[in-house]
Amino acid sequence: MKSLKLAAFCGAMTFVSTSALATPITLTFEGVGDQAAVLDFYNGGTDSVGNSGTNYGVSFSRTSLGIIDEDAGGTGNIAHEPSPNTVLFFLDSNSATLNYAAGFSTGFSFFYSSSTEATVNVWSDLDATGTLLAQITVSAQFSDGCTGDPTGDFCNWTATGVTFDGIAKSIDFGGTANQTAYDNITFGSDRPGTPGVPEPASWTLIVAGFGLAGQSLRRRTRTRLFHA
Repeated sequence: MKSLKLAAFCGAMTFVSTSALATPITLTFEGVGDQAAVLDFYNGGTDSVGNSGTNYGVSFSRTSLGIIDEDAGGTGNIAHEPSPNTVLFFLDSNSATLNYAAGFSTGFSFFYSSSTEATVNVWSDLDATGTLLAQITVSAQFSDGCTGDPTGDFCNWTATGVTFDGIAKSIDFGGTANQTAYDNITFGSDRPGTPGVPEPASWTLIVAGFGLAGQSLRRRTRTRLFHA
């Protein structure tokens, strides 16, 4: 199994307050500090290093981290990320959760790059409790050696999403720690948004580029999302 060597712990998420979303909201994680816990960055507070974003009423568990592309000055081994330079990842998949107390409906989606299979669950109550409304399976589509970003082992990105009935209030990300990166998390749509970029004709195949950790570790070695 390859280990995503995240060279950048940065994530500026733009979450959605979706009790009755007229327009889907997308979290890009731009503005979150490198290797900083996202925490209340989107909840009227700050990430673990004091950065604040738009208050969407969305909070993250302490293991939810942002990471910035190494090419942009961070520590993330990523490339071709869907929005500028920051993505989301987790160091502990046992408590990787997102809470949205206001709730959202219709759909949930995101872009991902992963070296292992993982699951993302949509729940009706906070802290991954209540009724399981939907589940998304993330495949191992990691592929190093991409070119053009210019560097980053985690460089292949896939768009995925799901529709569901009811109101969702939390998400849990059950992937292997430091093996999966997420970007452009979108509430209210089964297709992830790409701020400032026209939606592609085929959203299921998206950008090539997934190299989260350093590009020095490849194939036979464990490639991780960040540099320790």
